[in-house]
Amino acid sequence: MHIVELLTPAYESAWLPWAVQYFFLAGIATGAALLAAACAWAPRASAMARLLPAAVLVLAVSAIAAPVSLLADLHQPARFWHFYAHFTPWSWMSVGALLLPAFVGLALAFVLAWWLGRPQWLRWLAPLLAVSALTITAYTGAELMAVRSRPLWNTLWVPLNLALTGWLATVGCMLVTARFLPARHRPDAGALQALRMLGLALALCLLAMVVVWAVAGWLGQGRSFQAALQLWQQFPVWRLSMLGSAVAGAALLWALVRGGQRMACPRYTLALGLGLAAAAWAFRWALFMGVQGVPKYGAGLYIYHMPLGGDGLLGMLGVAGLCIALVTLATWALELFPARSAAARAL
Repeated sequence: MHIVELLTPAYESAWLPWAVQYFFLAGIATGAALLAAACAWAPRASAMARLLPAAVLVLAVSAIAAPVSLLADLHQPARFWHFYAHFTPWSWMSVGALLLPAFVGLALAFVLAWWLGRPQWLRWLAPLLAVSALTITAYTGAELMAVRSRPLWNTLWVPLNLALTGWLATVGCMLVTARFLPARHRPDAGALQALRMLGLALALCLLAMVVVWAVAGWLGQGRSFQAALQLWQQFPVWRLSMLGSAVAGAALLWALVRGGQRMACPRYTLALGLGLAAAAWAFRWALFMGVQGVPKYGAGLYIYHMPLGGDGLLGMLGVAGLCIALVTLATWALELFPARSAAARAL
């Protein structure tokens, strides 16, 4: 009798949890930018216009926190300079080094224009901000799609999925942060209903996209669905994860459909907002960290243990703390300078 011992080497993840935070916050920022740009051109008395303060708050927080996560993912902030000193236009990461500062600058300029109560400036900046947000959406999705060694990533459906789930997270974050705005800036029931309908439309688009992806993959149009099917068949942990995602998605869709009469309840909007944001974050965790546990060649799963330090749990808690601090600072500033906040409220 021969005993054959199989050893699975331990591989470090190429994408650390910092990347999950960055792509999550970038998705929220692009959604907030697009919504804020639409609100800037909406009629002053419309529900969309009343969503502008919440959209501006989410935009400010995510546009500041996202680059912090990116710099942490690079391990050494000075590495960011190499993207400019050695520019490689065929690399999406290098292109993103140009697109991201432009987006952050436009986002902060838009926030400042709202803060100062300059509606004309907002309307000038809104188209530029929207275009810049779309470039960030394309760059972040393409950066993942470009990895050909991962069939589950190497498909056009990944950028679309990232965009829709990121914008759903924007809706969730707005439902949460709206509760902490001063009363004069807080969205009313009509504005919250408009936000719910936006979230429902995004959820239905996401559902339709998943159906088309599955049907196209079943017909042999792409390797992404086949890779997902292989994960389902070979790895029970992935089967459980996919079932959990389906159940959570169905529950959130039901909550959006049936929540018409409950949007005036602060607890309901808080739970719905947290659920939408958590679902989007969990999807990115599975997409980034879970997929890296599947070997490119060979069998079995790579065992990943999330570190408790700065590259793992502590880093994620730090990003969450940064976002909470920024929300606190922004709402405190609105209360401290009532004249400026009154000018912004008039928009």
